[in-house]
Amino acid sequence: MLGYCGSAKFVEHETSPSHPERPDRIRAIETAVRQAGLITSPNPFFDFKFDSRIKPVGGPALMELPFAAAEEKWLHSVHSAKHIEWVKSVCRAGGGVLDNGDTPIGRNSFEIALLAVGASLRCCDAVMDGTVQRAFAAIRPPGHHAEHDRAMGFCLFNNVAIAARYLQKKHHVRHLAIVDFDVHHGNGTQACFEDDPSVLYISMHQHPVGCFPYTGYDWEVGSDAGRGTTMNIPFDPGADDAMYLAAMKARVLPKLDIFKPQMLLLSAGFDAHMDDPLADINLSEDGFAQMTQMLVESANAHCGGRIISLLEGGYNLRQLGRCVVRHLVSLRDS
Repeated sequence: MLGYCGSAKFVEHETSPSHPERPDRIRAIETAVRQAGLITSPNPFFDFKFDSRIKPVGGPALMELPFAAAEEKWLHSVHSAKHIEWVKSVCRAGGGVLDNGDTPIGRNSFEIALLAVGASLRCCDAVMDGTVQRAFAAIRPPGHHAEHDRAMGFCLFNNVAIAARYLQKKHHVRHLAIVDFDVHHGNGTQACFEDDPSVLYISMHQHPVGCFPYTGYDWEVGSDAGRGTTMNIPFDPGADDAMYLAAMKARVLPKLDIFKPQMLLLSAGFDAHMDDPLADINLSEDGFAQMTQMLVESANAHCGGRIISLLEGGYNLRQLGRCVVRHLVSLRDS
């Protein structure tokens, strides 16, 4: 059984109509999963005239998981009190722009960011208590660029890093892996765990020369006790399905085989799609589906099939919806 966390409230994180990380991303996903028949509850975005051109995929519907905003204490497991208060204060003032201009927030953004963390933690609980085997959260704002004391790259708080610490502290998961296939390197996630041998972080992304956030070279492998538990796999512009799948087989899966995680988390960004406007990688819907299938097989081998997948990037609305549907079907059926 595959769990799903989604909410109409995620559109209340206000950026701007022209900003890539805009509320329509959630509308596109929620519309697509209903057009595909994966979710059967009424569409809360009835006024969104968007056609993903998706046919029903068949098979059982996903289990919708109710959730609420996270307790603020979980933000402190990853972020500094100064950073948390800064985001709150800007929201109290009616909104503003963080991180040199590319991370706008509105009056409700702190509340919605807490809701995104809450959805992430609900996925953790549902998988750990056996309600579902795997779970996906369609959330915004995204998280993997957010550092300990800094918002960055559309990200306020690091959802996947907080979920990892939550699994360790509440559910006593000793060691876990995070695989990040967003087209941009997850600098915030890497910074959180680069000296921690209990968390394996693997990132597949466009080469940092010329691609935000300009980090994630293959020589970045962690530090001190965590040396060897960071793996960066940068791809040159134009890389396609065959190159990504070859890297999965040759590098990602063998690394997971050695580490043997007790839980697998995914930073699921879909901006490596060939039609995405923010980068130059040429993955297809089928490429994302095949990568997901391979990761499910690895999870089946090492952690009872348990996977928690959290939305990161993806900025072509039609392709975002379609790629999420293919990702969900692979998580459900593999």
